[in-house]
Amino acid sequence: MQFDMRALPMVTRYKIVNSTITPRPIAWITSQSAEGIVNAAPYSFFNCVGTEPPLVALGLLKEPVSRGLKNTASNIIATGEFVVNLVCEADAERMNLCSVDAPADVSEIDYAGIQTAPSELVAPPRIATSPVSFECRKVAAMDIGAMQTVVIGEILMAHIRDEFITDRERVYFDTPAMKLIGRTHGSGWYVRNGDSFQMDRPRYDPSRMAKDRAAE
Repeated sequence: MQFDMRALPMVTRYKIVNSTITPRPIAWITSQSAEGIVNAAPYSFFNCVGTEPPLVALGLLKEPVSRGLKNTASNIIATGEFVVNLVCEADAERMNLCSVDAPADVSEIDYAGIQTAPSELVAPPRIATSPVSFECRKVAAMDIGAMQTVVIGEILMAHIRDEFITDRERVYFDTPAMKLIGRTHGSGWYVRNGDSFQMDRPRYDPSRMAKDRAAE
């Protein structure tokens, strides 16, 4: 079956993208308003998109009725700063509490009982229990369509908890021990990062092309 994404309503496009592009890492974003209120919200339209400089991309959906910016997008655009905290299984419930539609003057940090730690280079704090936190500055924010803002951020400082570093000199990490979770299909479905397999990247073998031609 084919879906012409140009002709479908937004809710149908969302279902297709949300249910097929999985698993997605979760950016548990902490940001701070100009008034100093700290916001924490999870977003799974998120990934890294470069390393020179190190960049992350965020897809921040707008309010469905008013089509206005949500608190996270408003704060990032106003201040240019945010922290991406990755989510471990132990933090899943607190992360989920941050997805509520809290008023702008209510901090999800207080609402969900989140422990924070000061950042080094940006004003918003990082989440202390997160295995990995990235302090970021906004590089670009683009409204592409009526219902979303795409933010590109540069990672200025990375925080990785000591217990997950296996070799400081070679910068090796025990990623499975972080027990990071991701988003999958539908409403409220998540995945544990526990079932993995490894494949070495192959080298180009020109004899494979010769075999293919001989078989024709």
